[in-house]
Amino acid sequence: MTYQLQAPLLDACVLGIVAQEDSYGYTLTQKVREVVDISESTLYPVLRRLQKENLLETYDQPFQGRNRRYYRVTEAGKEKLNFYRDEWKEYQNKVDALISGSTKEG
Repeated sequence: MTYQLQAPLLDACVLGIVAQEDSYGYTLTQKVREVVDISESTLYPVLRRLQKENLLETYDQPFQGRNRRYYRVTEAGKEKLNFYRDEWKEYQNKVDALISGSTKEG
């Protein structure tokens, strides 16, 4: 894809994925990669920051003899995701208007 994800949009994508289903780092990376090229080394600092901001929390679950760390969205994370969704709709409408040439001069 031509366009890059900046930090707030990446945060919104991660929160959106985790809000649908608790996820671990590898699956999160794979889901984000469906849209944009991103490495695990880029995603893990995002996860840590979202956790530090109390938007995500973690828990460990055994899987094939090892613990897998899962991320779950918090209530604060759900609120932030709703904020991001509203902001995205407004941004998308403005960009669509610019691209389609349907903006009116004031």
